[in-house]
Parts: sequence; structure tokens; C-alpha cells
Amino acid sequence: MKLPEAIKDNLSPISLIVAVSFFGAALTPSLMPREPIIQASLCAVVASLGYEATLLARALWRYLELPELKDRARRLWVVVALVISVAIIIYSLSKAASWQNATRAAVDLPPLETAAPFFIFFVGTFFGLLLWSVFRLAGLARRLLSAQLDRFVPRRIGIVLSVTLVAWLFWALIDGALVRNLFRAADTSFLAADMLVEPDIAQPMSPVKSGSPNSLIRWDEMGRRGRQYVANAPTKEEIAEFYSGQILEPVRVYVGRRSAETAKERANLALRELIRVGGFERKALVVGVPPGTGWMDPGAHDTLDFMLGGNVATVAVQYSYLTSFLSLLANPEYGTEQAAALFNAIYDYWTLLPKDKRPDFYVFGISQGAFNSQATLPLFDLLGDPIQGALWTGSPFFSRYWAEVRNNRNEDSPAWRPTFGNGSLVRVMDQYGGLDGNFTEWGPIRAVFLNYGSDPIVNFTYDSAIRPPAWLNEPRAPDVSDKLSWFPVVTMLQIALDSLFALDVPRFGHYYIAPDYIDAWAAVAEPEGWTDEKARQLKAIFEKRGPSM
Repeated sequence: MKLPEAIKDNLSPISLIVAVSFFGAALTPSLMPREPIIQASLCAVVASLGYEATLLARALWRYLELPELKDRARRLWVVVALVISVAIIIYSLSKAASWQNATRAAVDLPPLETAAPFFIFFVGTFFGLLLWSVFRLAGLARRLLSAQLDRFVPRRIGIVLSVTLVAWLFWALIDGALVRNLFRAADTSFLAADMLVEPDIAQPMSPVKSGSPNSLIRWDEMGRRGRQYVANAPTKEEIAEFYSGQILEPVRVYVGRRSAETAKERANLALRELIRVGGFERKALVVGVPPGTGWMDPGAHDTLDFMLGGNVATVAVQYSYLTSFLSLLANPEYGTEQAAALFNAIYDYWTLLPKDKRPDFYVFGISQGAFNSQATLPLFDLLGDPIQGALWTGSPFFSRYWAEVRNNRNEDSPAWRPTFGNGSLVRVMDQYGGLDGNFTEWGPIRAVFLNYGSDPIVNFTYDSAIRPPAWLNEPRAPDVSDKLSWFPVVTMLQIALDSLFALDVPRFGHYYIAPDYIDAWAAVAEPEGWTDEKARQLKAIFEKRGPSM
């Protein structure tokens, strides 16, 4: 039985070799371990992209009227291509378990006995055929449109116009009918979760607590994450297990997205509440910028409360109900607008206070919050009256100051833990250290980046599609497998997919834990009388608590 000419024309031996090569490359070690269904999906996507890219190259070859194989030579080439493809598939699937275990070993996970190679092959093939059909449907639409355009414009112009129009049509359908509806559904779902008042979290009665009957902020409008953050602050009794001096109850001010209509109104509400509860009378003031959903990492904030005996005031404002990824795609301006409004409101009031009576001023951000904080921090405006420091955790690869430090690092430092200048302003640490070295003494402002070498959100770059990223150079971060190899396009897609699962393994990827925050805050805030022994004692307390998200 002969295949239809349109389908036969889209079956290419070299495209098959490239596709299965991409399929196999997608199984090689990456930054984060993956389940078989995720592996299969990634393999299908990269194989399809490899196949279609090769078809495009073949179309250009034919357009240039370059010679092609004929008859017997072509039939022999088909057989050779099939043999090569089968060999690549067999080899790749046989190595899948050892490759996956190389990634797992780098992040301290036990090895797998099997990586489910048959499941990956059959599910990946199924998904790949679905994608192949979608591309064929797009090709059919292009040919039909080109045939109509041939009646009005020269053939080659018709080809260009048909490709452009079909690409626009498919994107409009995806962006309009699919993506927007998905965003709308996600926003509704996350809003419902945010409005849910948990029965196990009681409304605080203390007048100095945000959300209390005396508060300017309504308890039911603080959002799920805000209520958790305020209600679960360490108590004076808990802090007394570690701190031997005068202990205060930590001040935590949190304004939910539903507490006011605009970013400026929410920021001003946070300022008034901070004044009401005496936040400017504390030793340390932290302006925190949460990621999407408004989550405040307890590992980051509880540690500082313990270190300073509760003499801390932290203020934050929620800007989205969505996760960081969805928030960046749907409304990226919400985060930066809110971060700028909050910082400006708090900083402007702080500068009016007597310098000898106001708190030390710090900024904090994690993940998208780190990006928003860096994007809006007016560094030059601060020179006249500087804040005391900043701690940014898991800064996404596109973050303003992180990109500056990484790209302009000292030549003898690695991209995953760079040193910058003389170290008097900026230092970078991970779970293995980095704060100590041949640095000049700290200056008046201390900025610390806490990034893990295996964090795909920190390490992703678009140019990794065409060149090996700098963090793959030797020496590598201890939590990056030495078996991780670079492949064009595939590595970029691997790291992009890893970003979706970067919170799966505590103390690796994007899952930052309290013991590392202790070292970071010790460098930024420089607690009085701080010693290595105190650091060990506090780390022991938080290790008993375990990681929390």
C-alpha cells in the first residue's frame, strides 16, 4: 500500500536519526530527577523539534536545488537510517537508569532499580506521534492557503505568506483560546484557595498582630499564605530555647491582595500597620518580597527572629494569587509594581526617623520575589542614606543584580558561585559555603545571594540552546553531576523542564532550607556576639524542625 504523497514527503531518514538522537539526549543527566512520565513527555517534545527542524533544513536544501540521493542509494540510506535509529534507542533506554541515578546521586537521593524504559519509549512515542500529527495539520493548512495565494501573488511570495499566516493562526488559537482560558481558570482556582480560611489557624487576639480585631488589616483579606505567616511566627517561649537576652515577640505585618485595590494603597496600608504595631522601634526591619501566591518562607524569617531574640519587624504585601511561573506569564508587572510601592513607602518613612533611633533596614526576596526586589531597588538613590543590607535567595536567571554579578564575576570564580569585585558589597553562597575567602572587609551595605548550584531557575539561560552554559565548566558545583553533558537545544529544554520540579528535593534545586539562611543572615545582619557555636546550636534547632514549604 502506497502512502499519500503529502505524508510520504514528510518521512525523512535523516530527520528520524536526529529525532531519536534528541530522544536519547533527553534521557541524559540533568539538574533535577524526573518521573518516567515527565521523561517521556520531554523526550517526545525534543524528538519532535529535532524532526521538524531537520525537515525545515531539507526544505531549504531542496529550495536551493542541491542534489539528493536517488533510487537504490536512497533505499539503502533508509535501511541504514533505520538501523542507526534502532541502535540509538536501544542504547539510550539501556542507559536511562544509570543516567537518572547520576542526577539522583548529585542531590543525595537513593538510586532507582529501573527507569521504566519501556514506559518511556511507548508513552514518548505516542506523544511524539501526536505532535507529528499537529505539525502535519499545520503543513496541510499551509499548502491549502498557498494554493489559494498562488492565484494572486507569485509562488514564492505565496509560500512565505502562507507560512506566516498559519504560524500566526496557530499561535492566536493557542494564546487566545487555550492560554487565556487556562490563566483565567488558574486565577479563579488560586483565588478560591486564597480566600479559604483554615479552621486550624486561629485569628490572633493580640493587638500588635496583623489580622487581630485591633489591626488595620482584616484577617479574612490577608490571604492563606499571609495568615499562615503571621499565625506561625515563633513565640517568645520558642525563641527562649536559643536566645538568652531580652526577648520580644516578632512583629509581622502582611497585607493581602484583597486588602486594597491598588499597589500603592496596599503599600500605604502596610506602612500604617507597621507604625501601629511599633515596627520602626525594633532593632531590624525587613521588607520582604514574596514569590507568587504570597508565600513567605518560614526558614528565611524564623531564623532571623531567633538570631535577634524576636527584635525584628518584617513587612510584606501579596501581589498575586498565582504561582511565580504563572504570575510572570500572566501579569509580570504586578510584582514589580507592588515591590516598588512597598519599598518606597517604607523607606521614605524610615529616612525621616533619627538615624540613632531607627531600625537597621534590610530587604529580602526569594525566587520571583528576589527578581522583583532587585528590579525595583533604587540603588543609586540609596547612596545618600543607605540601607544596611539585602538577602536574595534563588534569584531567577534574569534578575537584575544577580545577572550583573554572574556575568561580570572575577575570572577565577565559577558561574555557580561567583565572586564579585573585592567582596565588600556582594558575596554569593550556597549550601557548601562561599562567604569566607580573600575578601575585603564588608562595607556599609551587605548583599548576599543564596543560590544552590543545582537550581535550574537560577541556572537557566536561553543561549544554552546554542552553547554550553558557564556553570557546566570545571569545577562544577558539588550538586551537579559530572555526567551532565551539553546538547544543542536539548539541554536548554531539560533545564527549563527541571524548573517545574525544582522544589522536589530539600537543600537542592530551588528548595532552600533554614540552616543555610542562618549563615546568610549572620553575614547580612551581623548579630551581636554571634559565634560559630551559636550558629551550630541554631542549626540543630531548625534541623529538628525539618524543611518546610
